[in-house]
Amino acid sequence: MIEERILITGVSGFVGYHLLNFLCGNKENKNIIVCGIDIKTPEFSCKEFEEKLSLKCYKVNLLHSDEVEQIFDRFVPNYIVHLASYSSVAYSWKNPRESFANNTNIFLNLITTSMKYNKDCRILSVGSSEEYGIVSKEELPLLETAKLNPVSPYAVARVSQEMLSKVFTVSYGADVVLTRSFNHIGPYQDKRFAIPSFIERMLEIKRKGSKKGIIQTGDLTIIRDFVDVRDV
Repeated sequence: MIEERILITGVSGFVGYHLLNFLCGNKENKNIIVCGIDIKTPEFSCKEFEEKLSLKCYKVNLLHSDEVEQIFDRFVPNYIVHLASYSSVAYSWKNPRESFANNTNIFLNLITTSMKYNKDCRILSVGSSEEYGIVSKEELPLLETAKLNPVSPYAVARVSQEMLSKVFTVSYGADVVLTRSFNHIGPYQDKRFAIPSFIERMLEIKRKGSKKGIIQTGDLTIIRDFVDVRDV
């Protein structure tokens, strides 16, 4: 039986929960052992996954290299799924230094420690479609070869993470898979994001028994692509 040792950062988040569910449904001929780390305790119960995935969760600040080292001392993964980040573009505008420093340095701590403990570990570096910036209709559909043009502190940090991935791949032989994921939505997404906030407002209007209500939004002329988190 194949043993897969998977480290998931940001395990307590929206995508982390769905990833754990996905792994539970794809265990055929595999012994999957998962170590989940996050700066906060998961809002969901880890017990439902503990037996199926031999899951252990730890509270870790990825900005602290000593805490990252301690995790790798306990658990040397074959795979790392790096989900941890400040993922809000709006937050990056309000807190540009914090957002950029966090998203760049947590990845740097993770990949340098991984290279020290297991150079053959495959790392999923999750990027964002925000790296492409604002594009014209003539540039659609977007291809991977499209020019990167980040227009927010969040997007610049994602491009920096991608550049660091390439540096470690070329210089150290790191095995890094890059994505530029588009907006994903689905059950349990935080209400700070657009679609869940719209739904919450609609439900609030319905609960009050009102046939009319106002939903505050941002710029509705912007066109976005959305993908179900379970497909992501």
